[in-house]
Amino acid sequence: MKREDYISWDEYFMGIAKLSGMRSKDPSTQVGACIVSEDNKILSVGYNGFPTGCGDDEFPWEREGNMLDTKYAYVTHSELNAILNYRGGSLAGARLYVSLFPCNECAKAIIQAGIRTIIYECDKYANTGSIIASRKMLNAAGVEYYRYQSKGRRIELEL
Repeated sequence: MKREDYISWDEYFMGIAKLSGMRSKDPSTQVGACIVSEDNKILSVGYNGFPTGCGDDEFPWEREGNMLDTKYAYVTHSELNAILNYRGGSLAGARLYVSLFPCNECAKAIIQAGIRTIIYECDKYANTGSIIASRKMLNAAGVEYYRYQSKGRRIELEL
């Protein structure tokens, strides 16, 4: 008889997304993403951080101030990083697991990449212009999205 307490696909892939987010050096927000094929194969992962070659100590991590003195002008979001990290063929029909609902800029890349479903954990910026625009584009493009339903299971890794 097989064991019955194994994790679901959603738990597995959201766990990978959250683990990827732990690579982020952002002191305030760590976001991870995992792109998965229709047959449940991991295609790519990403986390929020500066582009390759842009040193983590050379660019600002600040959240407030002049745009050029904040992280917002420089950070690549986890969703875009996962899309750009993919070295295979098409992402058409893929699912995206992400710890924070995608902004409007990431929504554009998600739509253009052909990703069809987004599973997100947190939507703390739901009432901001960026997320309202994101939802409007995702809806227009027929991209499905739903909130990850945690089962409250605690999973620990000793590394």
